[in-house]
Amino acid sequence: MMDLVYELSADLTENLADIESRQGKILLVQKCIKQLLNAKDVASPDFREALEWFNVSQPLSLRKHLKDKLVLLDFFTYCCINCLHVLPEIKKLEEKYTVEQGLVVIGVHSAKFDAEKSSKNVEAAVLRHEIHHPVVNDGMNLWNQLQISCWPSIVLLGPGNIPLFILMGEGHTVILDLIIEATLDFFKDKISMKSVPEISPRSHLAPSSGLLFPGRVAVFEKKLLIADSGHHRLLLVNSSTGQVEVKIGCGDSGLKDGSFKEAKFFFPQGIQFLNADVAFVADTENHAIRMIDFKKCLVSTVAGTGEIGNDRAGGSVPATKQQLNSPWGLVLNPKKKILFIAMAGSHQIWGLALEDTKLWKKSVKQGYCVALAGSGREENRNNSYPHIAAFAQPSGLALSGKNSDCILVADSESSSVRKILLDDGAVSGVVGGEKNPNNLFAFGDKDGKSTEAKLQHPIDVCWSSKLGLAFVADTFNNKIKKIDLEKNTSQGARWYFF
Repeated sequence: MMDLVYELSADLTENLADIESRQGKILLVQKCIKQLLNAKDVASPDFREALEWFNVSQPLSLRKHLKDKLVLLDFFTYCCINCLHVLPEIKKLEEKYTVEQGLVVIGVHSAKFDAEKSSKNVEAAVLRHEIHHPVVNDGMNLWNQLQISCWPSIVLLGPGNIPLFILMGEGHTVILDLIIEATLDFFKDKISMKSVPEISPRSHLAPSSGLLFPGRVAVFEKKLLIADSGHHRLLLVNSSTGQVEVKIGCGDSGLKDGSFKEAKFFFPQGIQFLNADVAFVADTENHAIRMIDFKKCLVSTVAGTGEIGNDRAGGSVPATKQQLNSPWGLVLNPKKKILFIAMAGSHQIWGLALEDTKLWKKSVKQGYCVALAGSGREENRNNSYPHIAAFAQPSGLALSGKNSDCILVADSESSSVRKILLDDGAVSGVVGGEKNPNNLFAFGDKDGKSTEAKLQHPIDVCWSSKLGLAFVADTFNNKIKKIDLEKNTSQGARWYFF
């Protein structure tokens, strides 16, 4: 049955582009549904018992609670940037098609990393990303039974839990909207318009510490700037006293420039000081780079439009008109001419030119943002040519080396630390991952040299010029590990983070 669903879904997405009218597109969707119903009806397997659920008052059953609903199953894992991109797409659909109108969305968490299997961590992710629909920590059970092959994947079940369509990857808002409309209309006599009492989204409350999922910190002299990511704001703290001196952002999610009190951010992450008066922020879910002016007490957008982009080159329009894709980490080159950006969503390293400059045989005009390293393919590929190299969700950056001659990259999905030479852009491995560039499952917790060392989804990295060592946040191992760049070794035994 799933083979036919895959086949018809692929044909549908290809053929819809040839039809101009919405009604014609709806009729094509309904024609596919008829083809599936004429085949042997095979209902989806139900969820196993004794699974842990979130945003529900009791575990849901497809056959008991949802047999007369249209069910959208979102197969995701909370560390996957592409899965995170799907969440706002689904949110738009949930606002348009409510449970009472017949659509129920269920997040089916299917872990990649060992740490993601923990229900405690899944629950934290549900809170962090403000997911209000039901989520089940399913392991890989339904994934395997429905023959899912990649993250993210969306499966649409009709009444009686019959699989109808499957879409892989992100960016399907328009086609999903069309499919849901057509399917609800097709089954209008079979779909219940009643609510599902078991669905009970919980309130999302800030912890008593006053911070909510703080993402990054940066220090300049006695200034400590904290990305209070869950509260969509920045806090300037006196590093000596620990007192909050300035709050930047009103605390509501959004994209708005202006004074510190009225500005809005959306899950800000990486921070980089330019000097005592100016800092840059990777405003991750706004897909933008923001600038904080401490003298004028103003926030402005210096790159990005607020909309996610799929450009893999950049440079054709000024940075404020350039669409970005989940910028996460930031670092300045030694001469402070280029702000390097870990573009987690496009799996690349980009640069925002603060002055006219030339880097790796590429001229960049001031105020423009371009891709500098990474092909855009999600791989762990090293190469002396930066655009042939490939990254896998780069998240953290640090200027490093005895002469600040390279940039370290915490490459999360390949579970490795990589480096980029500043003189020619050559990309090479430091620790973690493995030699096969397509294997993104080479993770673990092991000290050692080069690919013998194993990490698990590192998020950030920093460099100590005093010690001549790098330190990596080995996030899913709950450890801080030190890295010797001369020996390409990592060691974690003395660097547990409790």
